[in-house]
Amino acid sequence: MKPISFLISLFALIILASCSQPKNFDVLIKNGQIVDGSGGPSYIGDLGINADTIAAIGNIGKASGTMEIDATGLAVSPGFINMLSWATESLIEDGRSMADIKQGVTLEVFGEGWSMGPLNESMKKEEQESQGDIKYGIEWNSLNEYLEYLTTKGVSPNVASFVGATTLRINTVGYENRAPTPQELDSMKLMVKQAMEEGALGVGSSLIYAPAFYSSTEELIELCKVAAEYDGMYISHMRSEGSRLLESLDELIQIADEAGIRAEIYHLKQSGKENWHKFDDVVAKVDSANAAGLHITANMYNYVAGATGLDASMPPWVQEGGYDKWAERLQDPAIRKKVKEEMTTPTDEWESLMQAAGDPSKILLVGFKADSLKYLTGKTLKEVAEMRGTSPEETAMDLVVQDGSRVGTIYFLMSEGNVKKQIALPWMSFGSDAGSPATEGVFLKSSTHPRAYGNVARLLGKYVRDEKVISLEEAVHKLSQLPATHLKIQKRGSLTEGNYADVVLFDPATIIDKATFEDPHQYSEGVKHVFVNGTQVLKDGEHTGEMPGRVVRGPGYKKE
Repeated sequence: MKPISFLISLFALIILASCSQPKNFDVLIKNGQIVDGSGGPSYIGDLGINADTIAAIGNIGKASGTMEIDATGLAVSPGFINMLSWATESLIEDGRSMADIKQGVTLEVFGEGWSMGPLNESMKKEEQESQGDIKYGIEWNSLNEYLEYLTTKGVSPNVASFVGATTLRINTVGYENRAPTPQELDSMKLMVKQAMEEGALGVGSSLIYAPAFYSSTEELIELCKVAAEYDGMYISHMRSEGSRLLESLDELIQIADEAGIRAEIYHLKQSGKENWHKFDDVVAKVDSANAAGLHITANMYNYVAGATGLDASMPPWVQEGGYDKWAERLQDPAIRKKVKEEMTTPTDEWESLMQAAGDPSKILLVGFKADSLKYLTGKTLKEVAEMRGTSPEETAMDLVVQDGSRVGTIYFLMSEGNVKKQIALPWMSFGSDAGSPATEGVFLKSSTHPRAYGNVARLLGKYVRDEKVISLEEAVHKLSQLPATHLKIQKRGSLTEGNYADVVLFDPATIIDKATFEDPHQYSEGVKHVFVNGTQVLKDGEHTGEMPGRVVRGPGYKKE
């Protein structure tokens, strides 16, 4: 018996010794306020990272790290997900993703109607010709090839994308106002299949713009049925966010139901003062659909103004055929007269953001392609019209023709009260609907919406800390685990052992957006450190130059 008791004692001593030995990590974050993304209460604890993975979290005990960070006074959270990113071009120009990395965004999700693939040769030619301040060669055809191009080139955040219904339509039907032929629809469905198998998150649409405006509900259902086979999502800038908001929401719910697919509303809003009262009806419709077994969610940006182009002030029929045809028509006196009349006449036939804004003084011009017009950047449509002695409608038409583009435009449309109520909705996540620029170089040639620099920081500073609309834990949940769950992304969105180490350390007491409509090129403050796939890309608020971003793929991804 003696040898057995001796072995038991020896074994116990070995276990005791191994328990008392400090654990070693590549990165050890100590004494932080752990906000793990679940929405549960935060707590003081530690986090250990090995390679690209979260190796330990909580009360780790004795431990050391090759890199150690004392996070006393800082929140430690999962990396944030930008559910509506237009960093498709800004990341080509500057892979650091400065505006978003400085807010803790570690995943950029693209695909609002337009995606960077699949492209045919004529589409590639058009894209090259329409490029503004940022110039680049198009070295890809498929959406997957674009995403791989980005990560091979080097980007700091992770990237993912929906395949755009607009892109599919241009690829097959072109810019014509007609239904696709059966053969064209089959081609679109095959492109969805390929994109889903290569890792697309689902199908994205943007239905107020031509040529997406010409898509029928039935066409969208057919595309979504293919995405649903791969457990993808349908995500949509709906046909109307104003006068026909509720009817457009009905369409989204119908598509979700008939295609058997999860659906999300892009940048939910009630555009135009006469539509602000529809908030409760929107919530009731979404809640009712979810109670019936569907899965309907939404995202938003935290501002009372949206940004798009002057095309959103003109009827879709004048834009049929693409920009060149549109500009040609706008130079015909008879057509101009008809367009002006429709721009000033209330209608439910199409979504007019000029009418939703209510006054040309609430329409800010921020993005010109032509150097000769850049002096107008930051002026309102009313100011430019007065300078030129023409009506706001005529001025808008003239600018589109003269600039060779739709002209980047900010419209003041929403109610601050509704913004706050939306933030508190349990199915709400967040997207900037903007690129990720820098306060230097080519980005300073144009203005932008402040949401490009401040959407996340504004949530955590203004609405969480200062106005207490929701708690810190809930906000982090809606920036991380909630959207990751909606997208069915694996191993991201929460601080969990075994997940990829996308980690943000920020100061809840100081985080704030600095960008304004008058001076948007200003970084947010308060984010101290950011790790992407275990690599530090932000240190003490400064970019490290590292670009460890990867392609994040949807649930239908099939490895070759």
